[in-house]
Amino acid sequence: MFGYIVANSKILAEQDKQRYKACYCGLCRALKERHGQIGRMTLTYDMTFLILVLTSLYEPQECTGCERCLVHPAKKHGFASSEITDYAADMNVALAYLNQMDNWKDDKNLLSLVFAKLLKKRYGRISLQYPRQCGAMESCLKQLSDFEKSGEQNPDIAAGIFGRLMGELFVLREDGRWSPTLRSMGEYLGEFIYIMDAVLDLEGDIRRGRYNPLISSRDAGLGDEYFREVLTILIGNCCMQFDILPLVDDVGIMRNILCSGVWTKYELQMAKKAKRKAAG
Repeated sequence: MFGYIVANSKILAEQDKQRYKACYCGLCRALKERHGQIGRMTLTYDMTFLILVLTSLYEPQECTGCERCLVHPAKKHGFASSEITDYAADMNVALAYLNQMDNWKDDKNLLSLVFAKLLKKRYGRISLQYPRQCGAMESCLKQLSDFEKSGEQNPDIAAGIFGRLMGELFVLREDGRWSPTLRSMGEYLGEFIYIMDAVLDLEGDIRRGRYNPLISSRDAGLGDEYFREVLTILIGNCCMQFDILPLVDDVGIMRNILCSGVWTKYELQMAKKAKRKAAG
């Protein structure tokens, strides 16, 4: 369920594109500094959105600069980082560890077990610093695993569980002012991601005989149009919470992500599906 919260770079202004890359590079840098090269291997664009939101909201002091790295050794690139970046790096590693453990428990994937063991000590430190967030991640992923094993076909229940996980992740601190809105926004985004992932995996899961919470909906005659409507409602609810927050800096990038970027994989798959259908 990673790789959905990304910007649509094709329609980003050049200045916004550079800012987005700088935040992403800052996250990569923080992963290396806090968790070593193994931490850097967990890097995804998803946490860059969280960095943008919390940075715009809380306005921490940022460190910026240009440097070369192992990934981009030929040319210097800009980076931006702050305490928010450090938080996102820790959450990135925590999610990666729990996801790898989940893969091992469900599929007995040996590579996942090896990767999880490499992250275990780092996750232990993170869970001590952020017990609320890590406790929610562990609890929600365990519930999701149990639901999948039971064959539960109510997608609202499973999506709600993943939504709660994301909601806790979006709350850096219980400030009493913005934490309820951040939590609600994260919950709707999490529900959107869960349903989106299920929609995109549906045909493949049916062919392979794998669990998918939307199979009963498809069997009941509900198709792509219905699923798109559900997704539109969920991301719309997320955007409503986003609009409540007093965000100014980087708001154009964040709107790009919520209104266009999160649909990128969906649009690509629907286009491929339409092409196959037209070809007979």
